[in-house]
Amino acid sequence: MTTRIVFFPFDLFGSGGTAAGARLLADAVREMLADNRRERAATRARAYARKVRVEEFSFDEMADYTDWRERARRAIRAALKRRDFLLWVSGNHLGVLPVYDELSAKSASGNPKSDVGDTLVVQFDAHLDIYNLSDCTSELSHGNYLLHCAGPLPRLINVGHRELLLRPDYIGKYFQQAHAAADIAIDPSPALKEVRAACDRAQGIFLDLDCDVLDPAYFPATSHPMPFGLSPQTLLRFLDAAWSDKVTGLAISEFDPARDQGDRSLETLAWLVEYALLRRCEK
Repeated sequence: MTTRIVFFPFDLFGSGGTAAGARLLADAVREMLADNRRERAATRARAYARKVRVEEFSFDEMADYTDWRERARRAIRAALKRRDFLLWVSGNHLGVLPVYDELSAKSASGNPKSDVGDTLVVQFDAHLDIYNLSDCTSELSHGNYLLHCAGPLPRLINVGHRELLLRPDYIGKYFQQAHAAADIAIDPSPALKEVRAACDRAQGIFLDLDCDVLDPAYFPATSHPMPFGLSPQTLLRFLDAAWSDKVTGLAISEFDPARDQGDRSLETLAWLVEYALLRRCEK
């Protein structure tokens, strides 16, 4: 099975500067793949070396933004149709909305043979992105994009949010589960158990990583850092709980390299990309 890595450096309507993060990570991944091709000794990278295809969108001209959502949807739709493993790297989190659009469309199709027809999204995010507060815009933004999905949202679990104001009954309209970072810090076991059980029942799984789910002490390179976040070790525990052969893809967003310190956030993401490739391709 081919892994298709798509870099989508979109950062309009919030988190300006994260487009540079998608481009920088694209450079790092290409360098990693080139290093692996040059290596003559047998390494674990051989498991995925010939199974990766890289694509990068350009937003150099104003015209590139006019149909950004449909352009993204076409690329995602093609990858899902080919049953490629999709690694979607966006600038801000809004750039992941086309993934939700396509998962919604697949779910609505009701095709029982579709690998993504009943996809559960496990979202790692400090924010719930369903904001309707008085000072929040009702127009499309990176803070409310889930409210603008092209169809009914796929089943959705949040891990790591730091929300204190939204009421549980409102959150429950959009999220099957929502596990606060504060609860995970006290005892991660209940959340790990619930995530693992939900993923065991799911027909397909898509993972959505907004980098601000990580505590800024570990990952400083986000535009909207939130305290009391997950550690990388805790994130890995939840990725392991969700992971199986049913995982169809992984989205990464909200990496702002201008706020990085000594490239440690970049190194974290580059390591995570290779970790995902190995988990997908190594048997």
